[in-house]
Amino acid sequence: MAPADAESPRYRVAVRALCEFTARSGDLDLRFTPAPTAQQGIAGHQVVASRRGEHYEHEVTLEGRYGALIVRGRADGYDPVRQRLEEVKTRRGDIDAMPDNQRALHWAQAKVYAALMCRERELEAIEVALVYFDIEQQRETVLVETMDRHTLEAFFIAQCERFIDWAEQELAHETARAQALGQLAFPHADFRPGQRALAESVFKAISTRRDLMLQAPTGIGKTLGTLFPALKAMPGQQLDRLFFLTARTTGRRLALEALTTLGMANSCEEAGEPGVRTLELIARDKACEHPELACHGDSCPLASGFYDRLPGARQAAVQQGFLDHDSLRSVALAHRVCPYYLGQEMAHWCDVVIGDVNYWFDTSAMLYALTRQHQWRVSVLIDEAHNLVERGRAMYGAEFDQNRFAAARREAPAALKRVLDRLWRQWKALLREHDGDYICLDAPPRKLFNALSQFVTSVGDLMVETPIALESALLEAWFDAMQIVRIAELAGECDASHYLFDIERRGRSATLSLRNVVPAPLLAARFEGAHAAILFSATLSPGHYYRDQLGLGSSTPWLEMASPFTAGQLEVHLAGHISTRYRDRRASLAPIAELMAHQFHQRPGNYLAFFSSFDYLEQVSEALAEHAPDVPQWSQARRMSEPERDAFLARFTPKGQGIGFAVLGGIFGEGIDLPGERLIGAFVATLGLAQFNPVNEQMKTRMEALFGDGYRYAYLYPGITRVVQAAGRVIRSPEDQGVIHLIDDRFRRGEIQALLPRWWTLPPGARHNVDIR
Repeated sequence: MAPADAESPRYRVAVRALCEFTARSGDLDLRFTPAPTAQQGIAGHQVVASRRGEHYEHEVTLEGRYGALIVRGRADGYDPVRQRLEEVKTRRGDIDAMPDNQRALHWAQAKVYAALMCRERELEAIEVALVYFDIEQQRETVLVETMDRHTLEAFFIAQCERFIDWAEQELAHETARAQALGQLAFPHADFRPGQRALAESVFKAISTRRDLMLQAPTGIGKTLGTLFPALKAMPGQQLDRLFFLTARTTGRRLALEALTTLGMANSCEEAGEPGVRTLELIARDKACEHPELACHGDSCPLASGFYDRLPGARQAAVQQGFLDHDSLRSVALAHRVCPYYLGQEMAHWCDVVIGDVNYWFDTSAMLYALTRQHQWRVSVLIDEAHNLVERGRAMYGAEFDQNRFAAARREAPAALKRVLDRLWRQWKALLREHDGDYICLDAPPRKLFNALSQFVTSVGDLMVETPIALESALLEAWFDAMQIVRIAELAGECDASHYLFDIERRGRSATLSLRNVVPAPLLAARFEGAHAAILFSATLSPGHYYRDQLGLGSSTPWLEMASPFTAGQLEVHLAGHISTRYRDRRASLAPIAELMAHQFHQRPGNYLAFFSSFDYLEQVSEALAEHAPDVPQWSQARRMSEPERDAFLARFTPKGQGIGFAVLGGIFGEGIDLPGERLIGAFVATLGLAQFNPVNEQMKTRMEALFGDGYRYAYLYPGITRVVQAAGRVIRSPEDQGVIHLIDDRFRRGEIQALLPRWWTLPPGARHNVDIR
């Protein structure tokens, strides 16, 4: 929310944001009530507009000033013949069940729009209408009041007066932020090798409003090397926000550490407020203080009176400035408000926001929605960007689990029996029509999807009409159904080749999956919403693969930063005499155990060993225990709690000795930092290829049709990324020394070696052409 111009600084605020700031009171109430999807909401507004006369004006842009404040927005509709302004709200169910504070918020928005309309059209009076449109019944409920210009102007001024102190504070903050960032200096005497080039490329990309892909090795200081230039570019580009997004908790921690190093945790304005406000967004299940309580004022003390205490908490939060998880929680509890929802509120008011990639890319991404609502100019930094391919597929996918819906059917009340029976009949008919353990459907099962949509509607109607608590299985099935319906709509908007609709049978159970194959079309819109997006990772090659998968333009630059490490720091060995292909697994056990024991006895210390599956891991572990019982070892379990993960990593002490067994691509394959003597070597006993199964073969077929390179896109490129990430755990700083054993004969193939980091030095005569499949 930048000043309108340099000569007359003004603060811009949307009508909706103004009213949400001034017209909310009472409890936080997150009891789930059925609401239309975004697509249904748009369609509902279009239906209302289509019913009006030919002179009806749809989405009228309005703007007004009060002091340093510019208030702007788009009124849903205006009928110049009747002089009626309409605020349209799509909903489901009886409007009498709507909470009073929500109705008050709607009226506030309508009155502000009406005041602005009176100003613009010089009207002495106007009809103000709230139009509630029921998307199921296609029926309107219209609440109308005729108001004179003076009454509306007084209401508008009252809202602005409530906001003006905050707006003036925000204007002062913008000036202080620009000054603080203008004076921001790199916190070290010099850049690390390659770090200056990294920072310069980021600054140039943001300054020229271009997306950028950066492959930069671990140890170069990627987090600091991207945050520093991004912050420096903010004033010149008049950016409102900087979002640092990551797929892992460790990425958030590193970003907070980098900002602390830059002085963001303690730089203060003369007024005592930090020049740059920082917020760490935490998942709801990690931030909730009372997980055993329902999220409304009748149950949770931190929800009761939330909006009445929010102004004080909000002011304290901006004074705190650096809002990591602990600081935000401290402010929230001091003001007796929910930490999670205080964090959601502070996302409106902080300059740098650190959180999961879901906050920008998910179907209901909060940061993306706020950016559009407030028309912010933002830059987005995406850490470990190689993860965004799989995360994108997961965000835009869904599944119908037979067992979950069967449990819901057993627990459902009588009012839902008919709709669930119909859903079950459609499911059984689909299974009868398609026999076999795996079936890839030629077209989406429309009859089943229609039944799911009816189930969603019926549950929602029941919740509106009868305020009863649903059984957990029914509630979970309802959320699943909503996701399926939403994803089915998205799939219908995409190229058909970008989705798989398949059925997998396991015994007497079956699952229908809506699998996103290529998230590019859906992610592309999110990249377009940013002033510039910087994607960086130690493994972001080949560049064309990630451009194709993520929806980046073909002209998006791809740069590789020079490594700060030397070949002498890392011994790379190729065990070309061993095959880890599934058919050769049993024969590989003894040779791998011998190789691991030999390396450990030659240089005792801590090692990580990566395998393609838990079964393979367990077999090699047993072989090593039999061959060299003196070698200490510990293993990743199939399902590990957070304390168990911590215990696994705690074994890697500077003086420790032993081998930790882990699954490639799992929780220990990337995002962990074991510098120095905590980890001196790694064994990677796999090429990292995805399991050969019908699903992955279908993915390969689709990739072949889309990109002409099915095997590499579906198997090879993701597999080598996992290998390099795992091997990258060994050398973490310029002082580290270590060894890597790549165990598989296919590592001797030239095209495989071309995908490995350039600074690795392979043993002489390592290259040999073998079948990589």
